[in-house]
Amino acid sequence: MKLSEVRDILKAEVLAGEDQLDTTVILGGGGADLMDDLLSAVAKGAVLLTGLTTNQVIQTAKVSDVGAVVFVRGKRPGKEVVELARDFKIPVLRTRYSMFVASGRLYMNGMRGLDGSW
Repeated sequence: MKLSEVRDILKAEVLAGEDQLDTTVILGGGGADLMDDLLSAVAKGAVLLTGLTTNQVIQTAKVSDVGAVVFVRGKRPGKEVVELARDFKIPVLRTRYSMFVASGRLYMNGMRGLDGSW
């Protein structure tokens, strides 16, 4: 699934990575508010749904080779978080949907979880 499809399904605002919408392919997805959960999962090429808006999310996404980060519940990360994502070339979006609803919308449109640990 292309990142542009994720954006459309979640009615999301793109905060970083506008130029990657049609080139980034998302292989699966999951939601986590504990970065330890993300590190223990196979997340390469996945979309991460999270309510956390800290630099740690972007740093963990970089280490895990996440394909994109989506902030849920309408949360807006600070400027420094978005700049870090741009520096790391990690697309960042935000949606007004809760993590539960966002996950469901992606699932209903064909996205699958990665390994069940998220």
